[in-house]
Amino acid sequence: MRHKELKHWTTGVSHLLTQPAGRARLLGLSQWLQQICHVDHFVLFVYEGNHRPLALFDTFPADKRHVYVEDYQVGPYLLDPFYLACTRNQAPGLWRLRQFAPDHFYLGEYYVTYYQQTGLTEEIAFFVDLAEGAKGVLSLMRSTCSPAYSRDEMQMLDCAQPVVEQVVNEAWELCRAHAPRPVQDLDYKIREAFDQFGAHVLTAREQEVVQMLLRGHSSASVAEHLAISPGTVKIHRKNIYAKLGIGSQSELLGLFVRDLSGQRDERLDEPLRTAV
Repeated sequence: MRHKELKHWTTGVSHLLTQPAGRARLLGLSQWLQQICHVDHFVLFVYEGNHRPLALFDTFPADKRHVYVEDYQVGPYLLDPFYLACTRNQAPGLWRLRQFAPDHFYLGEYYVTYYQQTGLTEEIAFFVDLAEGAKGVLSLMRSTCSPAYSRDEMQMLDCAQPVVEQVVNEAWELCRAHAPRPVQDLDYKIREAFDQFGAHVLTAREQEVVQMLLRGHSSASVAEHLAISPGTVKIHRKNIYAKLGIGSQSELLGLFVRDLSGQRDERLDEPLRTAV
């Protein structure tokens, strides 16, 4: 960024902060960040405990919002590396999605079946600590027709972190004041459904393997995390597929998403049987 552009960008902060807190200021923030580099879509999700992600702001056209937001909220968010980083209390800052993605994320069924529908080539995000342990994740998305973010762009965007934190915190406080979330609602049931997926058919260890496979881990990665041999993982996968009556990881993801959306499959209610 040249000196003249830098001056224009920094003076834009004062104009941004004159906008009303909430959506207007978040929109101003997205326009201000666009002065650094091109961004195709912005979305701000708030992850709060076991609640379903709350979409506080986005710039998606109506024909795309159902994939980026509504389909995501049904349950695939549980497999999202950004969401999982929040559950590990990831430090504030600017991060690339691939920094958190498991080794086979871009080959896994979550990416192929869901994430690829978004048509993104790269996603980066500002992580912001919010009140009472909530996390704000402001994603900056680029479609396949745009290049990946360069090192210079990342460095300039990183300079915007204090402004991003202020605007996102103000928007979240305004949201909490006007529309507090219920203490317990469907969001908790979604998480419980994920934790209990296949419980009536699979052993506890097989459930662990399923959850890691859904999140994009390879068999080698599953073996490393669970401290078992790759051969044992292979046996678990074979038994899981046999018990669920499926033949591939793609079918596994489909079964999982249908279960989360309330389309119960009778295979998940069969009594646990011994694997062959």
